[in-house]
Amino acid sequence: MTKLANDTIPENLDDEMGFAAPHDTYVPYMYRTRTYYQALGYERPYRWAQYVDVPFTPLTKPLSECLVALISTAAPYQPDKGDQGPGSAYNSAAKFYRMYALPIDPEPDLRISHVGIDRANTTQEDNRSWFPLKQLKRLQSEGRIGAITPNVYGAPTNRSHKITVTQDCPEMLDRLRQDGADVAILVANCPVCHQTISLTARYLEANGIPTVIMGCAKDIVEHVGVPRFLFSDFPLGNAAGKPNDVESQARTLEMALEVLESATGPRTTRQSPIRWSDNSDWKLDYSNVERIAPVELERRRQEFLQQKEIAKAKRAADLGGTQAAE
Repeated sequence: MTKLANDTIPENLDDEMGFAAPHDTYVPYMYRTRTYYQALGYERPYRWAQYVDVPFTPLTKPLSECLVALISTAAPYQPDKGDQGPGSAYNSAAKFYRMYALPIDPEPDLRISHVGIDRANTTQEDNRSWFPLKQLKRLQSEGRIGAITPNVYGAPTNRSHKITVTQDCPEMLDRLRQDGADVAILVANCPVCHQTISLTARYLEANGIPTVIMGCAKDIVEHVGVPRFLFSDFPLGNAAGKPNDVESQARTLEMALEVLESATGPRTTRQSPIRWSDNSDWKLDYSNVERIAPVELERRRQEFLQQKEIAKAKRAADLGGTQAAE
């Protein structure tokens, strides 16, 4: 067989063929998380939840007749817990470790300073990009959905799979049943949030409540294995649409509802066609040890140890002594 010489491949092949940049694919969050924490000095890699079988509950009535629950990993604002506003650094004091239910009116003030979002590429300035309650209310007024449950619900981002599945998921199911939810929309933020939301969706589906996840970490959600997933290729913290872009937020929620309606079986993923930016270099930033100087890694190591102690105390207070693995 005649082999092609290397000089038959043009140096500008990408430009000639119109290829995307090599890194312009979904961000490998599991790999980035593993290598980042190894660089911080943690030798044992985190075991992400992974399943072969995925539960699936089909819709039994039109969405226009359904009572829709909204589940978030965002935290209620706590004025005494430090900076939680736009541009704030990671703030473990603002974490929560038990599920919550808050009335939809007045709209609760939910923030995401307590989780590992992409702070280099988003500012946390528009909560509609991670908490689509306003869009849900609009769809209710238009008759697209029947109604929203009287409360929104918070899923804690416990790193412990066992606590998520044995404590948080049953509590979530019980509360949704009390409020009469027919279906649930779950919105994720950080990498562990995506795992938490995926485990929650699996649990709800196994107990008869159809779900759809809105998220930005494709590798994590599909690794866990979920019924329905709308993937937005955006920086973490923007699963409900681009900030300050109402049209993007409206389209994103509508696509999630379409996935909820149209899926015929589990592991149904739809990717949003909306681009974050014409420049895909933002995908190189998140927890990328190849782009972090040694002195900055050391600073982050010390900061992480401090935040870990704060989170440990907060977890003990919230759980009343229940142990959750870090």
